[in-house]
Amino acid sequence: MSIAFRFKPKLLEALKGYDRPAFLRDASAGFTVGVLALPLAMAFAIASGVSPAAGLWTAIVAGLIISACGGSRVQIGGPTGAFIPILYSIVVAYGVSNMLAATFLAGWLLVALGLAGLGSLIRMIPVSVVIGFTNGIAVVIAISQLRDFFGLPVDSVPAEFFARWRVLSQAAPDLDPLTTLLAAGTFVFILLWSRVVKRIPRLGVMPAQLAGLLLGTLVASLCGLEVETLGSRFNGIPQGLPAFGFPLPSLEHVGKLLAPAITIALLGGIESLLSARVADAQINDRHDPNQELVAQGLANIVSPMVGGVAATGAIARTATNIRSGGRTPVAGIVHVLTLLIIVLVAAPLAAYVPVCVLAAIVMVTAWGMGEWHEFARLRHFSWNYRIILVSTFLLTVLFDLTIAVEIGMVLASLFFIYRMQDLTAVRRLHDGDGIAMFSLHGSLFFGSVVKLDAQMAAHQTVAQVTVLDLRDVLNIDTSGVDWLNGLRRDLHGRGGKLLLCAAGEQPRSLLQRSGFIDLLGAENVLSDREAALLHASLLIAQREAGGSARQNGAEPSGDGPGKSGENA
Repeated sequence: MSIAFRFKPKLLEALKGYDRPAFLRDASAGFTVGVLALPLAMAFAIASGVSPAAGLWTAIVAGLIISACGGSRVQIGGPTGAFIPILYSIVVAYGVSNMLAATFLAGWLLVALGLAGLGSLIRMIPVSVVIGFTNGIAVVIAISQLRDFFGLPVDSVPAEFFARWRVLSQAAPDLDPLTTLLAAGTFVFILLWSRVVKRIPRLGVMPAQLAGLLLGTLVASLCGLEVETLGSRFNGIPQGLPAFGFPLPSLEHVGKLLAPAITIALLGGIESLLSARVADAQINDRHDPNQELVAQGLANIVSPMVGGVAATGAIARTATNIRSGGRTPVAGIVHVLTLLIIVLVAAPLAAYVPVCVLAAIVMVTAWGMGEWHEFARLRHFSWNYRIILVSTFLLTVLFDLTIAVEIGMVLASLFFIYRMQDLTAVRRLHDGDGIAMFSLHGSLFFGSVVKLDAQMAAHQTVAQVTVLDLRDVLNIDTSGVDWLNGLRRDLHGRGGKLLLCAAGEQPRSLLQRSGFIDLLGAENVLSDREAALLHASLLIAQREAGGSARQNGAEPSGDGPGKSGENA
């Protein structure tokens, strides 16, 4: 396949005719999103099993690359809640260094997908699978925050669901009341602030998550609450630039990290393209999916080099950017500069932030990312849809996202095959004068040949010539060709003849390339029903004339209709 990818970021397009009013709008939006990204970046990093500084540098480095090189005008990139279960499980199993290595590999996979022009293929994942794993991830994220939210005395929490639930339930009686009260209060305050902002838009200058972070920190500090903080757990956030290095995986873990890397790449690609697609509808624009994938890949290659985690397009921050007036990638760059200034100037203050307050922020994110109303709507859809969605959801929660997506896609494929097989049928059009004509509908593929065998057997005929009308056949695969050849052999063994007519472009092309037309005889592939019926009548007449000649002891004439049949 030829690669027609051209590196053309939306930033270059947006800067044409860029003026001062546009910059002021983008700068205002970028500052707002930068303030919003501050608590989210730290909270997502802690939930993923790394330091809050890793989340901040992910938002800065990856966010800059996604805005500067991406295929969307308004996409805001950074760490997201969807990655928490994957990254945390890798950290528990293989350590932080190998988690960075898996992210590094995922970045190269995303670049490869974009260069190969496969951006549009990611959108082929069924919506039932997407909703299932999105809701499942939301539940897993919420469960992952229970230790910090309630202040449970647990040193480490297993990544596996059943082991994690057993450890948390055993520690539940020893929850810390002050930590729980502060976390619950922050959670409720963020939800209430979000509702107030909807009624009083001018208060939106202070995002709900930041307001919750500031209030929770002030309450803990002024009241002298003895709760765990970023200072007591992580010694705060280093003030300065991060160390640089290449996160290459160890040879013993390369094979084991490949599956998580693929999961990170697919999830990052899906989330970023969904975010860009939603943004397009709000700003009346069209993103470049392949350019976006390349940018996401570059971001995930560079982010681990500075100790950052996986990044992708963040739907909530992108929506905030749009609502705040951002219309070009300049807003995303300003959001990065805002975070950078905060980290370099105000990093020591982060030591006072309670860990439970960040857990509450993640809990709110988990609540908001779930499409819970889809469970109530399941009764309106088919059993196939319900089974795929619920199975993907349960597998995501109970096992992991990789298994969930794999089985969800397998189920979706099997149900699709069953549906296509169900739509494929044979209908009798004509039966008389030694001719039987049938019309095939649907797809002649590996999933439908068994059904076609049964239906043709039900239409068992002693006709001398059998005609198959293929005008309503959407496509044929090699199994379909093999079925036709089996039918040809069966008819020939009973002294019958097979004709085809009205084959579409794809069926005829495959029949020609497979050699079936040469085997059947090009004169036996006709353009339409009328030509097929005429040719069948001539074949019968020729056969009867030949039979009469043999009875009279004469040789049949060689001027048969097989030489003059109409070709398609």
